[in-house]
Amino acid sequence: MAMERVIILALIATSLISVASAIAGTATYYTVYVPSACYGFTDKGVMIAAANRALYNNGAACGSFYKVRCTGPTNQGVPQPCRNGEITVQIVDLCPGCTDNQLDLSQEAFSMIADPNAGRIQIEYGPA
Repeated sequence: MAMERVIILALIATSLISVASAIAGTATYYTVYVPSACYGFTDKGVMIAAANRALYNNGAACGSFYKVRCTGPTNQGVPQPCRNGEITVQIVDLCPGCTDNQLDLSQEAFSMIADPNAGRIQIEYGPA
């Protein structure tokens, strides 16, 4: 019984740490994946993202994995765009038009966490 409580407390603490380190931002999506700033014409699959300039950090973010979760809408067109769950994406590109704390997800990744008709959503993200 005591061991079960320790495990439960450890799981709760782990989830609180990941929530505390999450960055609030927005996400959009794109559909042309190669070439990319990080990997040229090498296909890295569809669970990918392009990073804003600060996160990209002159290529330092290339290959990094981030967990992303939809937290809400950015417009009234789709008032409840979020789908349940969290995804993990790999940074493979630079999004030169992205604002601070914005990720440009692949269309497939975006569709897993939100209705693509929303176009832009509120997210939380952090290192995986």
